[in-house]
Amino acid sequence: MRDGRRYGQPPRDPSEDSPLSAAVSLRDRATLAMVKRAVERRDVLLAFQPVVQATRPDRPAFYEGLIRLLDETGRIIPAHDFIDTIETTELGRIVDYLSLDMGLTSLKQDPSLRLAINMSARSIAYPRWKHVLKRGLKADSTLAERLILEITESSAIVMPDAVSVFMGELQAEGISFALDDFGAGYTSFRYLREFYFDFVKIDGQFIRGVADSPDNQCLTKALLSIAQQFDMFAVAESVENARDAAWLTDAGMDCMQGYYFGAPTVTPPWKMPLAKKRA
Repeated sequence: MRDGRRYGQPPRDPSEDSPLSAAVSLRDRATLAMVKRAVERRDVLLAFQPVVQATRPDRPAFYEGLIRLLDETGRIIPAHDFIDTIETTELGRIVDYLSLDMGLTSLKQDPSLRLAINMSARSIAYPRWKHVLKRGLKADSTLAERLILEITESSAIVMPDAVSVFMGELQAEGISFALDDFGAGYTSFRYLREFYFDFVKIDGQFIRGVADSPDNQCLTKALLSIAQQFDMFAVAESVENARDAAWLTDAGMDCMQGYYFGAPTVTPPWKMPLAKKRA
């Protein structure tokens, strides 16, 4: 029993919620409804952003496929506007499934492409997600070695045992794994010995303005050192200017991602005319 009757108190009247909590609840309901409508219409797509090697920033090492939704007006809705709201719901599992499905289709269309797709650890046991992965790997034997699965730090720590087993099984097939938003505050570092991620993506809060911030420099070097200790490639997220990129390169960062190297685009960059790529 979750209401006040267990303690001899009357049930809480929802009308007594604070204006702020009521507004948050209303916003979340509207977000869930928007996502549900977009999913039902299959108004979903991937936006692609390059990840470059620090020593070869002139060409992408791989791309990240970022989920986007279209609202009724055709406006593109980025993931940060809805992903937290749907994370623990069935809609979150469906969005992960759709992301993987579109990502595998892109990999199949371009044999030279290497692509990272985001997922929550909560989708590990989701039947539709598992089915589309199995079907994709069966259809093209090269997909596994070109697929990177990014697991959010916050979801990985909720179910570490399941994540560890899941990663071991798929890494044996050639799939790589990245820990997203590394350093954001959730990870127990002892789990890094068990997870064996191939990449860690250092959270952008430490990267933005790092060239001029001694505090961020200290924290970034610490996270980079942890990645190196566990033989994981380190990717700096949210690199937005040349000064930060130069500092990160000198610090020994393996890869970088951010608007300085390219904004997410729903038009696959490898399909763009050469002149437009250079623009």
